[in-house]
Amino acid sequence: MNRHSYIPHTEEDRAKMMAYLGITDTDALFEDIPRSVRLRRALDLPAAMPELTLERHLHQLSRKNLDFSQVTSFLGAGAYEHYVPSVVDAIVSRSEFYTSYTPYQPEISQGMLQAIFEYQTMVAELTGMDIANASMYDGPTALGEAGIVCCAHTRRNRLLVASNLNPEYRAVLETYAAGQAVELVDVPSKGGVLDLEALAALCDTSVAGILVQYPNFFGCVEDIRSIASIAHAAQALLVVAAYPIALGYLEAPGVLGADLVVAEGQSLGNAVAYGGPYLGIMAAKKELMRRLPGRIVGQTTDAQGRRGFVLTLQAREQHIRREKASSNICSNQALNALAATVYLSYMGPQGLSEVARQCHHKARYLEARLCQLPGVRRVFAEPYFNEFVVRLPKPVSEVQARLLEQGFLFGLDLGRTLPEMDGCVLLTVTEVRTREEMDAVVTALEGCL
Repeated sequence: MNRHSYIPHTEEDRAKMMAYLGITDTDALFEDIPRSVRLRRALDLPAAMPELTLERHLHQLSRKNLDFSQVTSFLGAGAYEHYVPSVVDAIVSRSEFYTSYTPYQPEISQGMLQAIFEYQTMVAELTGMDIANASMYDGPTALGEAGIVCCAHTRRNRLLVASNLNPEYRAVLETYAAGQAVELVDVPSKGGVLDLEALAALCDTSVAGILVQYPNFFGCVEDIRSIASIAHAAQALLVVAAYPIALGYLEAPGVLGADLVVAEGQSLGNAVAYGGPYLGIMAAKKELMRRLPGRIVGQTTDAQGRRGFVLTLQAREQHIRREKASSNICSNQALNALAATVYLSYMGPQGLSEVARQCHHKARYLEARLCQLPGVRRVFAEPYFNEFVVRLPKPVSEVQARLLEQGFLFGLDLGRTLPEMDGCVLLTVTEVRTREEMDAVVTALEGCL
């Protein structure tokens, strides 16, 4: 009789397997592991629970989490609450999509390959670039990969990194750089945006690329055209980490001179979902096509002249020409990319532009209301999209705790990761916020000050 209903093997099954292996107990499977590193005691876990008890226990644990149905969120900083039309889930939940695996055999994968091709086309149009790959794991890893592309293309190993980059992106970039012997050089900011004079002084012929965020971590809009000019004067590449929804309102980075554009695609039809799964967007100029990591779906014709789709340019870890690959990534976030494709198709250019306009104007409304409160002031005067920084007259953590008790998730405490920003909070407003919710949080904050 099986001791645990969750383990499929019976005692008879286990006995047969051990007899086949010539062992008397499962401990013999671990004989090659030195006893000094083995855990020679039972795991420190509570006793097994009956299924009903376990279900109730897990439900109680889940109540410790707060989701957007329980709080009004003004938190962004890389993951954003946007409305996901019901058509997105309706399509991505179809079995031919959510059970689809790696499309190596194009003969039986035309549906998924076409969906990826459509995704690539939309990403290229949105970013103003020539080509896009089938997606990366997430925004930060896409940025890391883009930095390596810069080094491989220019045969240089220095990257200039904007100091106002999202700290989490910077941390991932550091991991990539350490593994590839790439030097990262911080470029200071001034007034919330990149210091162009300092950038020009640092950018010489040893630099492979400049990495900036648009809008940056503080929400300010960078002068991408001027940064591109500085990069290209030194024959370096410009990588722009963009916020996809903002591109419905701001000029596309490719139009402004970017060589590579990366982004976190979560805001395009994917839920925040406690941090994932997400998808990394990567697009580039055609000159960098053979340097792009990951997959690219191309369009072709079959023997009968019919249009078809295949994986192409596969200088990847498990394909031919892998010795020429600058990355070992050979996969993509197909289902998340499909959600982004459905979202962009459903919204269209006008819909995306309307969402972006609402994000911007609602953020301006909240900022104006907050700055009417005594002691509250906006930190940076530069233009912003839908995120901005304000300084509070009281400790941010204290204010956030009190507002959370009233059902408000009041932004990101910048002092937690940036000591020089102590007392400052990064606030985000998207199209889902209402005037009533914004007025309510201003009233609640006034009661805390």
